[in-house]
Amino acid sequence: MKPSLFLAILLVAVPVVSFAQSGQYLGNLSANPYAPNSTSNQFGAGNPYNPDSINNPFGTYGNPYSPNSATNPYATNPPKLYDSEGNFRGNLSANPYDPDSVNNPFGRYGSPYSPDSINNPYGAGSPYRQDSPNNPYGSGLEIYGQ
Repeated sequence: MKPSLFLAILLVAVPVVSFAQSGQYLGNLSANPYAPNSTSNQFGAGNPYNPDSINNPFGTYGNPYSPNSATNPYATNPPKLYDSEGNFRGNLSANPYDPDSVNNPFGRYGSPYSPDSINNPYGAGSPYRQDSPNNPYGSGLEIYGQ
């Protein structure tokens, strides 16, 4: 491979990887109660006393009045979901009107008929996929806040 081609590939690939890692890691949206990074683990990332947990009703990401919260239906900057390869998988938001919200029943990431939706049991939400938030033994999707 020519050095100039390698450099061009490197320059294109680095921003994609760094974009997914640009926010603060908050844990994994997962049904696995034993994984330490799972939001279902009350002693791990799902600890309601952790200030950065989406399960903390007084924290930045769990407060129903915070603009960065997953539980605020009017949030302007909710946490983002990414799969293990760094692909965007929607906003973790209670906003049913946000086109990228996992709670928008007509959106790409919230519709039960979309293959990219965690609400589709035959697509991204399948309980048999390793990175599905609905797999009780899986790793889930990574959550990043601002």
